[in-house]
Amino acid sequence: MDGVTLDPGKIGIWTHQLDGVPSERAREAAKEIEEMGFGAIWIPETAGRDPFVHSSLLLSATQKIVLATGIASIYSRDALAMASATRTLSEAFTNRFLLGVGVSHGPFVEVIRGHTWEKPLEHLSDYIENLKKSPFWAYQPEYEAPICIGALGPKALKLAAESTWGAHPYNVTPDHTVMARETMGKEAFLAPMVAVILETDSSIARELARKDLSIYLDLPNYRNNFLRIGFTEDDLSGGGSDRLLDAIRPWGDMQTISSKIIEHFDAGADHVCVQLVVDQTEQQKLQNGLPIKQWQSLAESLL
Repeated sequence: MDGVTLDPGKIGIWTHQLDGVPSERAREAAKEIEEMGFGAIWIPETAGRDPFVHSSLLLSATQKIVLATGIASIYSRDALAMASATRTLSEAFTNRFLLGVGVSHGPFVEVIRGHTWEKPLEHLSDYIENLKKSPFWAYQPEYEAPICIGALGPKALKLAAESTWGAHPYNVTPDHTVMARETMGKEAFLAPMVAVILETDSSIARELARKDLSIYLDLPNYRNNFLRIGFTEDDLSGGGSDRLLDAIRPWGDMQTISSKIIEHFDAGADHVCVQLVVDQTEQQKLQNGLPIKQWQSLAESLL
């Protein structure tokens, strides 16, 4: 982690929910999240707002919080375009942008984007090298934005440690965080995403977890990783076993949730980005369409 001057803090918020409100409300929410004390906001890329344009909007509405992509797909733009967007943000918002990149998933890349998804790890390695050496004929940023990889398996984690600042694993357990730390070594940045459910009724929590995980159980990257970290095919069938749901989408009261997040720090994480899973049918009943009160409760418990 030597040489990187950006500081995302210990706890960040990972959210796709800012895509679901008008841009001006998203900017207001980013400011509220910053005022709560979180160190970073992580935003995804699938088929919603462009993550670099969105980051610019959110950064311009805040003073110090870090914006991170979790992740920007290497199939969405070539390395030069990715580097130019990153350096534009790095120059405008010094030490406030973290570039998370990854290979996304075959169905997203081929069906949604119309590209060919072959040898993704090899493609990612080449892409990272091209990203680093891309020219930038505009005013130079004082500091380059650090890069991390959305990595799950040992080969991707090693690539993250050797070629970038570190890794941003998604849908993982503390056991995976232990493995990732051992694989990457002590110096690499490790920022797992932990999705949590603030619900104490087991049947309600598990049904919500099952709905939220449904898309991931059909994606090979995640299925393979679940099997790698000790789950079985039986755990992945029928929408997910209770064992899988409880591990990948921990639920309970705030004390329980906080303890689950702390387990990742004990396992070797440098930063944990917390995603709040909420019932989409109840989403519009939340404060301006966003879980502001729940984020505030997390801040009071964790920061």
